[in-house]
Amino acid sequence: MAKYLVIVESPAKVKTIKKFLGANYDVEASNGHVRDFPKSQFGIDVEHDFEPKYITIRGKGELLAKLRKAAKKADKIENPAKETAKKEKKPLKQKIKDSMNKKYIKNGSYSVVISAVFVVIVLVVNMIVGSLPSKYTEVDVSEQKLYSIGDDTKKFLKDLDKDVTIYQVVQSGSEDETIKKLLEKYEEGSDHIKVEQKDPVVNPKFTSEYTSDDVAANSLIVVCGDRSKVVNYSSIYESSIDYNTYQSTTTGFDGEGQIDSAISYVTSEDLPVLYTLDGHGEKDLDSTLQEDIQKANIDIKSLNLITEESVPDDAACLLINAPTSDISESEKDAILDYLENGGKAMIFSDYTEESMDNFDAVLKNYGVERTEGIVIEGDSQHYAQMPYYLVPTVNSTDAVSDFASKGYYVLMPYAQGIKKTDDVRDTVTINSLLTTSDSAYSKVDVNSGTIEKTDDDIDGPFDLGVSITETLDDDKETQIVYYTSSNLMDSQINQMVSGGNEQMIMSSLNWMCSSDETSTISVPSKNLQISYLTLTAYDVSFWKIMVMGIIPVVFLVMGFMVWLKRRKA
Repeated sequence: MAKYLVIVESPAKVKTIKKFLGANYDVEASNGHVRDFPKSQFGIDVEHDFEPKYITIRGKGELLAKLRKAAKKADKIENPAKETAKKEKKPLKQKIKDSMNKKYIKNGSYSVVISAVFVVIVLVVNMIVGSLPSKYTEVDVSEQKLYSIGDDTKKFLKDLDKDVTIYQVVQSGSEDETIKKLLEKYEEGSDHIKVEQKDPVVNPKFTSEYTSDDVAANSLIVVCGDRSKVVNYSSIYESSIDYNTYQSTTTGFDGEGQIDSAISYVTSEDLPVLYTLDGHGEKDLDSTLQEDIQKANIDIKSLNLITEESVPDDAACLLINAPTSDISESEKDAILDYLENGGKAMIFSDYTEESMDNFDAVLKNYGVERTEGIVIEGDSQHYAQMPYYLVPTVNSTDAVSDFASKGYYVLMPYAQGIKKTDDVRDTVTINSLLTTSDSAYSKVDVNSGTIEKTDDDIDGPFDLGVSITETLDDDKETQIVYYTSSNLMDSQINQMVSGGNEQMIMSSLNWMCSSDETSTISVPSKNLQISYLTLTAYDVSFWKIMVMGIIPVVFLVMGFMVWLKRRKA
């Protein structure tokens, strides 16, 4: 009688195993599984440590009886399948952990779970970011910076000490998004700024409180106390007409400049007045520059010193715009009397062969003289097109400090040089604003028909613009800005340097017209015309190779590496 009983599943293996084990072993086959979980029950007792419940498989009764009979005769029973199960028996926690590491879980359900968690995280982050102010979440990448405000405006808003309300008059759902976003920047820039939307359909009589005129949709009404100003929608967007097709094209956005102007207007008690001297063939102010001055809330008035006899007391600044004939002796005395009492003046001059003794006397009283002739530039880096279309160096002084830091160019055609005199008072300070290169010279004989340098010409360098200050005994300060070419104010010349001339003039004017009681700010409009990107043949070839060759190959290689890694896994 065999001492040991070995039970295997396959009957085909019985004879082979018995040969190996010898006579002390009896080998029987179970012909597969003899027990299974019941179909009508859960099969596991959850309340008792997950104890399994088994039932005998139907048709296995005779086989089980045979195996029991053989078992009673044996001293020990060996079941390879059962022994393996014992060895591999693990706690439920470990079984669950191991199941999560299975390949099908890794490649399926686990990925779904991770994706779901990632989506939830993204949604939460978006909700948090969405609740933050736009200044922390939005970046203005437009070339014209349409959705942001400049440094001048930021400083202006920071110094604002009065409450201002900006009403956007527009029907709900029809808002101009560019204006709307710009107003958000203003509201974020100062605690004193409040923006409200007024629907003319809901509030039909609202605009009548501030103006009797019709107010177009998306116009703005800026209010501070009892003062208000309407910013019409038509003044926010600039346009030009093609007279060949008679089609209007939007060319500029002046939202920031118009809003700054309106805020400055409603928060100022008294507006500065710029008096322009008349009666000597002076040039009219360029329309664009005149609009900029008015936008800076500087009032413009004409002045005839023959009839007025003196500069009015309310003058913030006197403009002498390139007279073609000399001022009279009495006018000279009136101008000097105004300046010697702390007056401000912006003076332009052009080359003329007329005698200008009294005009020159005003300049000489403050230490400057006009150089004879017209300046010719010898350095090609300091002129445009022609050597007398000067591109001077801009020097940073109090008069143009804000402008000088912006990197604009200035174009100054047909200018004269400025010579500083030696006999000026110690209280007078002269600062160079615009200077030529060392290669410049003044052509004395402008009618010679040539611009080539001769022995009679005067060597440079020259100042083309200066600021003059004189501190007086009663804490007043005389301020003068002098430029030797009125072409600075020409709109076509200004366009050649992207508005640089205009900004420099306004910077000088703001320097003189600003005070503790009044402040001026002038922000130029933003160009909306299309800027074309010009690519060389080399650039085209390079990007063609990158887009059609290198980039696709890189992605293909990356995809192959990922596929190879997953296959190995």
